[in-house]
Amino acid sequence: MADVIKEFKEIPYKIYLEENEMPTEWYNVRADMINKPAPLLNPGTGQPMTAEELGGVFCEELVKQELDNDTQRIPIPQEILDFYKMYRPSPLVRAYCLEEKLDTPAHIYYKFEGNNTSGSHKLNSAIAQAYYAKNQGLKGVTTETGAGQWGTALSMACSYLGLDCDVYMVKVSYEQKPFRREVMRTYGANVTPSPSMTTEIGKKILADHPGTTGSLGCAISEAVESAVSREGYRYVLGSVLNQVLLHQSIIGLETKTALDKYGIEADMIIGCAGGGSNLGGLISPFAGEKLRGEKDYQIIAVEPKSCPSLTRGKYAYDFCDTGMVCPLAKMYTLGSGFIPSPNHAGGLRYHGMSSVVSQLYDDGIIEARAVEQTEVFKAATEFARVEGILPAPESSHAIKVAIDEAMKCKETGEEKNIVFGLTGTGYFDMYAYQAFNDGKMTDYIPTDEELEASFATLPQIG
Repeated sequence: MADVIKEFKEIPYKIYLEENEMPTEWYNVRADMINKPAPLLNPGTGQPMTAEELGGVFCEELVKQELDNDTQRIPIPQEILDFYKMYRPSPLVRAYCLEEKLDTPAHIYYKFEGNNTSGSHKLNSAIAQAYYAKNQGLKGVTTETGAGQWGTALSMACSYLGLDCDVYMVKVSYEQKPFRREVMRTYGANVTPSPSMTTEIGKKILADHPGTTGSLGCAISEAVESAVSREGYRYVLGSVLNQVLLHQSIIGLETKTALDKYGIEADMIIGCAGGGSNLGGLISPFAGEKLRGEKDYQIIAVEPKSCPSLTRGKYAYDFCDTGMVCPLAKMYTLGSGFIPSPNHAGGLRYHGMSSVVSQLYDDGIIEARAVEQTEVFKAATEFARVEGILPAPESSHAIKVAIDEAMKCKETGEEKNIVFGLTGTGYFDMYAYQAFNDGKMTDYIPTDEELEASFATLPQIG
C-alpha cells in the first residue's frame, strides 16, 4: 500500500486536462495508412460510391469526411467545441484500487467516456452529425441503436439543435432496456423496436425470420428506408463509418495528451470492438505513430465470442445492413444476414467491423481477441467493486482483457502501462447484471456451420 500511495502523489488518480488543452482538430488516421480502407461500392453497379450518390443518404459535409483519405487534421467547428466543453475533456483514470486488488506491478489506466448524460462516448459523434444536418437545413435524421447509447446520444444532440430524431432500436434491447428507451423519448425522439411493421424492409425481415429479436443490420435497413423516403431527412450512423471514427478520435487525442503530460508511455491500448467507433477513436493517434514508425504499441480489439467478426469473420465486401439496401463495405464480416444470439453484448452485436479497423487488423497494426459473456461480467463485477463505476457490458470486454494482461504482468514481474477505454456506464443494463447475479447468464458461441451458412450469402465482388 505504501508504494501505491507514493505513486499516487506522482500521478493523480484522475488526470484532467485543462479546457485549453482539449484538441481543436480531429485526427484522420487514414492519412497515415499505407493501405487505405477499400471504398464503399454501389451495390447496383459494383463501382465506388460517388459523393453525389452518398449525398442521397448522408449529410453533404459528412460525405466529404467519409471520402477524405488524405487530410490528416480536420478542424472541429467552434459550435461543436462549445458543446464538447459541457463534458470534455474527459478524465484519464489511474486504476490504483484495481491494481492493488490484482496485486500486479502493471499500471492500469482507463479513459472514462461515461461522464455525460448519454452515458457513453457516442455523444462525440452525435453532436457532430446533428450539427452538419442542421447546417444543411434538414428537418431531421433517422438512425438505429443497439444497446441504446447511440440513440440516447443522438436524441440529446437533436434536442439541443431542434431536429427531429427517429430511432430504430434493436428489439431485444428495446425490451431489455425500457429506461434507455424512455431517456430517448424524454429528449423528443421517436423510438421503434426493430424489425418493425413500419417499413417494407422490416415487414420482409419479420416474414423471413418470425419472432426474431433483431440486429443492428436490421435496424440500419429500416432507418435508411425511413430517411430516403422522406424529404428533408438524412440517415446518420453511430459506428462503422470513417466519419464516425474521425469524430471519435478526440478520445485518443485526449488520452495521448494526458499520458504525455505526465511522461507516461503506454505499452498496450485495449478497446472493445463492435462496429469500431470507440476502438477506432481511442487507438487512432497511437496507431498513427505506429504507422509512421515513430513508436510501437500493442493494440488489442476485444469482441464477444457470440459475434466474432474480426476473429472468425471473412475479409470481404458485404452489405452494411440486413436488408441489403446500403452500400457495400470491405470489412471483416459474419455476413449481413447473421443475427447474433440475444446476449448482453449490447452495442457489440453488429455483423461487421469498420473498414478502417478491418484494414489495420489485416495489416497487423492491431490484434483481436474474443471473450465469453460470463467472463466479461465477472470482470465487470470485479472492476465495479473496487473502482466504484458500474461499467457498460461493452466496456467490460476491454476490462476483461486489461485484467488478463495485468495478471500476466504479475507472473512475469513486468511493469507495463495498460490503457483501456471505459466507453460508458452500465446503469441501464441491470437486466444483464441481474441475469449474471442470478446465475442465469449463458455463453453462446456460433458454430462453424452457422457461420459458413452466413458466409455463403456474401456478395461475389472482388
